[in-house]
Amino acid sequence: MARYKDEQCRICRREGQKLFLKGSRCYTDKCSVSRRNYAPGQHGQKKAKLSEYGTQLREKQKTKSFYGVGERQFRKYFEMASNKKGITGENLLQILESRLDNVVYRLGYGSSRPQARQLVNHGHFEVNGKKVDIASYLVKPGDVIKVRENKKDSKIMKENVEVLASRPVPEWLEKDIDNLSGKVVRLAARADVDLPVEEHLIVELYSK
Repeated sequence: MARYKDEQCRICRREGQKLFLKGSRCYTDKCSVSRRNYAPGQHGQKKAKLSEYGTQLREKQKTKSFYGVGERQFRKYFEMASNKKGITGENLLQILESRLDNVVYRLGYGSSRPQARQLVNHGHFEVNGKKVDIASYLVKPGDVIKVRENKKDSKIMKENVEVLASRPVPEWLEKDIDNLSGKVVRLAARADVDLPVEEHLIVELYSK
């Protein structure tokens, strides 16, 4: 999968809002969106009126950036959402929320989704007692996500547990801070997704 290797703050500036890709930095005065609230590049300060297609495209790009998903995988998720019963846009967000890296972030064991993805890839977590190092792994109701025993004393995990202890956990998850674990009570509903995403624009884009 293609990886974005440039400064992540440029993504937030491109979208004109905080995507919280840098964890705690996003809440400080160092945040690039706070300091330079315009798009990056030579013509970033020029305000261009977006077409209907441009608006739909920006919404898709923003959602991909939120969850750290590439185009091929995002399209795969859209096809999965289209084949499920219910509203396609809401199904899409539910699938994205079910990614293991997102669940780790939501539980407060990662300061940002990119960091949570890295922790998963480095084998810090297990699902139902089995090591899972695939960030795109889709959890199911009843799954128990837990920090592996040999990773509980790692510096980064201790820092996250201490700093992020007060982060609210969505209703579709349960957190057991004493055992550094969490449980998927149910799949996320649209009301549980607190991101500024207009999923109907993504559906319109892919339906053309």
